[in-house]
Amino acid sequence: MGAASVNRSKTISDRIRADLCVIGAGSGGLSIAAGAVQMGASVILIEQSRMGGECLNTGCVPSKALLAAAARGDDFAAAYDHMRGAIAAIEPHDSAERFRGLGVHVVLGKARFVAPRFLEVGDTSVTARRFIVATGSTPVVPSVPGLESVPYFTNETLFDSAPEPSHLLVLGGGPVGVEMSQAYRRLGAEVTLVEKGRVLGRDDPELAAIVRARLIEDGVTIHEETPVTAVAEADDGGVALTCGTGGTSLRLSGSHLLVAAGRRPKIDGLGLEDAGVALNDGVPLVDRRLRTTNKRIFAIGDVVGPYRFTHTASYQARIVITNALFRLPARARYDAVPWVTYTDPELAHVGLSEAEARAAAQEVRVLRFPFEENDRAIAEGATDGLIKVVATKRGRVLGATIVGKHAGELILPWVLAVKYKLGVGKLAQAIVPYPTLSEVSARAAGSFHAPMLFGARTKRLVRMLARLG
Repeated sequence: MGAASVNRSKTISDRIRADLCVIGAGSGGLSIAAGAVQMGASVILIEQSRMGGECLNTGCVPSKALLAAAARGDDFAAAYDHMRGAIAAIEPHDSAERFRGLGVHVVLGKARFVAPRFLEVGDTSVTARRFIVATGSTPVVPSVPGLESVPYFTNETLFDSAPEPSHLLVLGGGPVGVEMSQAYRRLGAEVTLVEKGRVLGRDDPELAAIVRARLIEDGVTIHEETPVTAVAEADDGGVALTCGTGGTSLRLSGSHLLVAAGRRPKIDGLGLEDAGVALNDGVPLVDRRLRTTNKRIFAIGDVVGPYRFTHTASYQARIVITNALFRLPARARYDAVPWVTYTDPELAHVGLSEAEARAAAQEVRVLRFPFEENDRAIAEGATDGLIKVVATKRGRVLGATIVGKHAGELILPWVLAVKYKLGVGKLAQAIVPYPTLSEVSARAAGSFHAPMLFGARTKRLVRMLARLG
């Protein structure tokens, strides 16, 4: 089928074609576009909203900037100025001008597939050898009676609006919910967080409890195992939540509401059904090479998961470039994907948790080392922390979780250990500079062999050798 035969009822004023057509200029889409064009491919990049996607505009950058400003004691005005400044400093790197300068054909507008090998953006028809869907995700708004009748924020509206709440209600205790709870509390707002399950439920409960305790210490009120059953306007013009189950009811009131209840793929209006792309519960089906059921169309990033992180999208971008440009069957693996919650203290994880390892019927060793025994942490007064490592009985690293200052920076050696199936001995033998927080990793790794190294058998051997002179 030729381009002229597609959607004949519509007048097409422009037809363009390329080796790759990338839909979505978030982190994953930008990585593919920049990499592919510099490797000699012709690339079309389509974005319907803002270049840089969620990470730059409504996610990673503004949230971490706000957390940093709140941690140093800024007021609302100064914190928002810092946040806007951080976005403005990064924007040129993600801009349409930069990508056009690289040789990418940037098209601003909403894309829609009209056939398996064609899509349209306004009056422009696009065809390519391969398409990459990288349209990201959008916040989930739970079906709670009355929620549609009150104003509320999601991460897509919170940072542009820059509210100054007197009392912020946060619906959802995942990473976004807990990060913004701590940030707005430290900026001076009263904050109440409501979670239908456990706060930071994906993380090791032992270490997540340390973050929870810090939030409470900061003054955040937390209600766990507390589903919201109704939302209404409060008597003072704010927002009221009715919560509870089993005959018990709790009413919470605040000036503003943030909904942080998860995310779903952003594919509405994309026409994937016309492109022959099958969905599973609203998510495009992909194989391990990240190809959809239309093998000419790949999908990466938040739109497919399984982890909705910027670094996962960048990793998937490398897989797609290898497949789409070089036709090599690279396959995505997710057993060593790290994640970090950027609270104070930070919470970082990679690989299997203790519960997951035990559920897999593996005989495991759990290694721990507290920050309160680390000299750098003591010197800086940052002793709230713990590293927990899960290993096989022979010492191969299965996973690690760290809670504490700079946990996100400290997780990298454990990512490598999980990815390359290293034993804890490799980390224990490393020379670590003193005094650094990195010593917690070396000390945790070294504890694996401590029972044998300092046991009775070793003592007998030392005494025997001593008698030999």
